[in-house]
Amino acid sequence: MLGIDLVIPDITYLEKNKEKIKAMIITHGHEDHIGSVPYFLKQINVPIYAPKLAVGLIKNKLEEHKLLRSTKLYEVMQGQVLTFGKYFKVEFIRSTHSIPDSVMLAITTPVGTILHTGDFKVDYTPIDGKIMDLGRIAELGNQGILALMSDSTNSERKGFTMSESSVGEVFDKLFIHCTKRIVVATFASNVHRVQQIVNSAVKYGRKIAVCGRSMINMITTARELGYIDCPEDLFIDIDMIGTYNDEQLVIITTGSQGEPMSALTRMAAGDHRKVKITPNDLVIISANPIPGNEKFVSKVIDDLMQIGAEVVYSALADVHVSGHACQEEQKLIIALAKPKFFIPVHGEYRQLMAHSETAKDMGIEGKNIILMSNGRVLEIDENEAKFTGAVQSGRVLVDGLGVGDVGNVVLRDRQHLSQDGLIVIVLTMDSNTGEVVAGPDVISRGFVYVRESENLMDDVKSVVRHEIRKCEERGIRDWSTIKSTVRENLKDYIFMKTKRNPMIIPIIMEV
Repeated sequence: MLGIDLVIPDITYLEKNKEKIKAMIITHGHEDHIGSVPYFLKQINVPIYAPKLAVGLIKNKLEEHKLLRSTKLYEVMQGQVLTFGKYFKVEFIRSTHSIPDSVMLAITTPVGTILHTGDFKVDYTPIDGKIMDLGRIAELGNQGILALMSDSTNSERKGFTMSESSVGEVFDKLFIHCTKRIVVATFASNVHRVQQIVNSAVKYGRKIAVCGRSMINMITTARELGYIDCPEDLFIDIDMIGTYNDEQLVIITTGSQGEPMSALTRMAAGDHRKVKITPNDLVIISANPIPGNEKFVSKVIDDLMQIGAEVVYSALADVHVSGHACQEEQKLIIALAKPKFFIPVHGEYRQLMAHSETAKDMGIEGKNIILMSNGRVLEIDENEAKFTGAVQSGRVLVDGLGVGDVGNVVLRDRQHLSQDGLIVIVLTMDSNTGEVVAGPDVISRGFVYVRESENLMDDVKSVVRHEIRKCEERGIRDWSTIKSTVRENLKDYIFMKTKRNPMIIPIIMEV
């Protein structure tokens, strides 16, 4: 997004109603669920309730933003019930996802129970052995669930999502006879995946070095909290890799999405300071490209192969499974919950549509399936669900230290500059007579190289002089009018000559 660092939600509506907000409830520790917590707390300071691992990850963020002392952060256990005010209770139900300690939320209200699944998959053989509490979901379903809000990420995919433990078997096959150094790129937040890499490394006598800031932070936090089980001396500092043979090493790194500044991308380009890829490396990319990242991932794979490394990715072996439920698992949750109203959430519109079709197949009436969009207000009681209006919503862009100071206009300008470049016209005019006393000078950036386009630059100057003369003849002395006249006519001339449309900025100085 052209220099934008983060995208966070617009919480204007919440700020206007901050006295009504009792707490923030977190279902799990993935970045798209906790990333904007510090920005939220700067506007609305409320207590946060989250599972143990999510609390550890949120603490890291709050320390960075110097908010830890001023925030009430509470750890909750699966099965725990919290009461808020007279009317609301929230029960935390153990779930399974691609990060430990994920929960579903059963929210008891005066009109009925809302079950929010959070992100989930139904994994019968999870890495930590903690199976989703399907019994409790069924119990609540028998008592009566008013509305089910369910994760729609994989709602277009038929069948079941493979168990996370299936990836460990593939790792073992790749590790068993390998004499090369092994580099594994995966999502930093996928603690279960890291545990399986750890298991294979221990089994085949390899040490592990970690690369990438987010990966180092995640693994450090997960080890401190007991979510990664490994020998004390398994992990080594990245600076120590030169003291081990290739067959004794595994490097876990970020960059599975081909992000331009990530560790794996820099390794593939040959400009990583600590790790140099060689033909004696096996690189495993244990992730699928997120839609939109395919080009970046392909380039990284190509670059690694050109160096001579062996590369294994999801098209060649089952080195990745999703953390989200496919259709058959979504059907299971609907069957157990038996909700009156069904609200598909967490997905693009096409995914919400696919999930609603699955709900219809499960016998939920079409009139009781509600597709939401950001900002719409839905009111539910025992008998009906209806839209009652809309509130302000959208996205806020974070660029450096600026939060919200870059909007669509600035982004559009950046797009324009990135595609067509910039021309600055500088001239000095006599404030009394309106006569040009110096210039025009032409400065070009990202449009043409001035030294190789002198004829075009001379023509540009001639057009500017001609427009200034026309303004003089008409008696136009208003500088903003002169600037806009120069800009518009020069824009037409440049497009006619070059079929390009650079940004044009006339600057007039007075003497």
